[in-house]
Amino acid sequence: MKKTLLSIFLLMAVTSFAQTQTVTYSINPSTFEENTPITITINGSIDEGKWGITDHSLYLWAWAFDTNDTTQKGTPNNGSWDASSEASKFTYNPGTDTYTKTITPTIYYNTTGIGKIGFLVKAKNGNGDKKSQDILVEVGSFQVSLTSPIENSASIIASGSNFNITATNTNGTASYSLKANGTVINTNTSTASYSYSHVGITNNQSYELSVTQGATTIVKKFSVIVNPNTISEAMPAGLVDGINYNPADFSKATLVLDAPLKDFVYVAGSFNNWQPTSAYAMKKDPASGKFWLELNGLVSGLNNTYQYWVVDATPLANSPSLVKTADPYSTLVLSPYDDPSIPSASYPNLPAYPAGQQFEVTVLKTGQAPYNWQVTNFTKPEKEKLVVYEVLVRDFDAARNYQSLIDKIDYFKNLKINAIELMPVMEFEGNESWGYNTSFHMALDKFYGTSDKLKELIDICHQNGIAVILDVALNHAFGRNPMVRMWMNDPDGDGFGSPTAENPYFNTVAKHTYSVGEDFNHQSARTQYYVERVIKQWIQEYKIDGFRWDLTKGFTQSCTASDEACTNAYQQDRVDILKKYADYSWSLDPSHYTIFEHLGTENEEKQWADYKISETPSKGIMMWGKMTKEYNQLSMGYATESNISKMSSANRGFAANRLIGYAESHDEERLMYKNVQYGAVNGTYNVKTLNTALSRMSAIGAVSLLIPGPKMIWHFGELGWESSIFTCNDNSVNTDSDAAGGDCKLDTKPQPQWVNNWLGNSNRNKIYNDWAKMITLKKTEPVFSGTSTIPNANSLTVNIKITNASLTSAQLKDVLILANFDVTAQNVATGFPYAGTWYNLMDNTTINVTDINAPINLTPGEYRIYGNKTANLAIEDFEKGSTVNLYPNPVSNYFTLNTAAVKVQIFSVSGQLVKSFASNGNVDFQFGVSELQTGLYIVKASDENDKTQVMKFIKK
Repeated sequence: MKKTLLSIFLLMAVTSFAQTQTVTYSINPSTFEENTPITITINGSIDEGKWGITDHSLYLWAWAFDTNDTTQKGTPNNGSWDASSEASKFTYNPGTDTYTKTITPTIYYNTTGIGKIGFLVKAKNGNGDKKSQDILVEVGSFQVSLTSPIENSASIIASGSNFNITATNTNGTASYSLKANGTVINTNTSTASYSYSHVGITNNQSYELSVTQGATTIVKKFSVIVNPNTISEAMPAGLVDGINYNPADFSKATLVLDAPLKDFVYVAGSFNNWQPTSAYAMKKDPASGKFWLELNGLVSGLNNTYQYWVVDATPLANSPSLVKTADPYSTLVLSPYDDPSIPSASYPNLPAYPAGQQFEVTVLKTGQAPYNWQVTNFTKPEKEKLVVYEVLVRDFDAARNYQSLIDKIDYFKNLKINAIELMPVMEFEGNESWGYNTSFHMALDKFYGTSDKLKELIDICHQNGIAVILDVALNHAFGRNPMVRMWMNDPDGDGFGSPTAENPYFNTVAKHTYSVGEDFNHQSARTQYYVERVIKQWIQEYKIDGFRWDLTKGFTQSCTASDEACTNAYQQDRVDILKKYADYSWSLDPSHYTIFEHLGTENEEKQWADYKISETPSKGIMMWGKMTKEYNQLSMGYATESNISKMSSANRGFAANRLIGYAESHDEERLMYKNVQYGAVNGTYNVKTLNTALSRMSAIGAVSLLIPGPKMIWHFGELGWESSIFTCNDNSVNTDSDAAGGDCKLDTKPQPQWVNNWLGNSNRNKIYNDWAKMITLKKTEPVFSGTSTIPNANSLTVNIKITNASLTSAQLKDVLILANFDVTAQNVATGFPYAGTWYNLMDNTTINVTDINAPINLTPGEYRIYGNKTANLAIEDFEKGSTVNLYPNPVSNYFTLNTAAVKVQIFSVSGQLVKSFASNGNVDFQFGVSELQTGLYIVKASDENDKTQVMKFIKK
């Protein structure tokens, strides 16, 4: 069976992922042709409760092979793995407690020339391995039984041994032909049985026994693996696990595999025609116990593919003797499951998967030209000023690739965000996924594009002052992961399974209650080495600026899968190991962003948020700060649970601004969806009306984005996307609580924002532009790096005070944010710090405050952002006058402007006025700055109509 998990739930699956059940079955008639109607009967031994089934809804998942048993064919109406088609549903028979399904193979599989059918039984949503074993059944009255060895088996023998092969057939005599490594070594004609002994075997053998009766030929495959008596030899110094390229000789590369408890390993690949001889048996380093092999004769620039053949001569029960697997440290893998549906427009010239192989293979290529980075010394935005834009590449644009983001770089620039956070792009299972079902953590998933295209995206972001953060799922891995497969239980022999007790990387059962996939044991030294290699790969090879660590609650070994109180409590081992990983990241890049999605106890989060905060550069781990419920209550117009005080780090007990607060993320329902579904109503003011709901979103930005500390936007919140995150591929909405079953949260979403030109919609564009202004204020005005006061109360009238005590009264040092989220006009309490002139920072209009406590009347959804001074550093993004050029730049002694200005002011980057000029409209005026110190300065030039433009210059 092609085990393609299309998607997974993040933080949703709280049960074990080892739910495979063995079922007994019968087929009537037992021998049949491809056009014969057959009835498949499953007995009632299935424990439906394990799969969460309460109504006897079981489904058939089917596939078929051709008459040579080599090529999968046909298009049965299976539906998807997480939503089986109703056409594949079994009929439950309560009198006999059985399930039946009648099909005609040619019709059901939609093909002819069927030699074998395959099927399994599953729940409608098969995620979580809610399925039976794979069942394979021969088609046709002529059938062959391989009595020795077992079909598709790999027998382990000593060099020089003999190997016996026996088989029988039905329906009279047949002719037999046996191939070994592609060469016929024996034939036998006109018999109903077969027996042959292959003697003196010294090399690995891949056998094909072809049995012909009339016009029908059936092929049985099996293999012999010869124990090469592994050579013990010291490994050259400086090698790491995985591929070690030789920078001085492109014809060589050395492979290293850490496979404890395994007896021997071969390397099979394109360089030995996938038939490794003893020359490709890996040596074993006596000090480390690692297997290693130097490959020679490689051609520079040529794509090679390979797998490890990992052998355990005496495996545990239900574990395979031979596992064929890609390299755990692959940086590019080819998949027989996913690659055929990768668009060539996204990944041109994708290397072909090698014919005749199974499972993922690793790509090895010597002499690769390094990417030509245009930015080699990117300076990351300060943590306190980060505005992160979370994006799922798949759903950002209909093309679903990195090029889409590159093409829309102006969209990000104009929004003024300074960081993009990509949801996981490491090799994941399937193509239609959020990416959290990772299988190869060092490899880039090919569905979104090439390695160089991702680097181009990162490079362009850096050219525009935008950091790139990568979402990483290192709590777990999924079943295709080589470190799962090398030590796995595989009772049905399909090549996939769950970790055994011998597995040096994974727990056999999860040590926390939020398990997805297979649970890493982060107390294992090997797991720690693997994680650090992953960190190094993305920081050094891709210049990734930071990691958002998914599901950090899972990094403990102290709990069980059923003890949520333990999982959510303080765990010292989790604190320590995550600090260790942060330290390693900072050893490679001292300014690297480390972000944890913990959503747990604040005393544990404080350990990370305050960690090494006083170092230079300042460290401290940023914590995801979920505030969706509170902000959604405000946007809908409900006071209950609307307390937003914990949007501030200080209100969570963190010493510094290390909370990435957000009103929306990929994991929670859209604010706008709930606005239009459940919003409050008062007479003609109806939050459920789309444009009314949209009009309230600017205020949400004002009371979230401007609070000191890093913040996050989930893509298209800035345009008021009102579709549910549970929107299905057919545009219906289906949540995990729906009685019909199925959860469309992970389905691919449409992109109406581009098709319908949402930027051209004034109601949506206003949110985008207002948020852009607010983000500009946050990034450029020092006051927003100060402290905030947010009332600790539920209220629809919001009052936020922000101040920066390090600034002077001549600067913008105090801000008061007011908002009314009620559905009626309200007198909103103020509490200005002092009387005098205050400026609305969104448009620079003024009010004269004489009574600092006098309330201000705001209509529903209205907000104000008042400052004690104008926003000198951010004003360029609010008042676009005619283009004014300053030259020369850099400046030595003076500069001139290409237009007449009546007033010119110069500010330091901290916002302090350092010099001003009254040029009286003289276009030739020379603005002398010789006395200024070397550095960056901001120039604010105003004309006779009080139109203003802001520029920057460097003083030499």
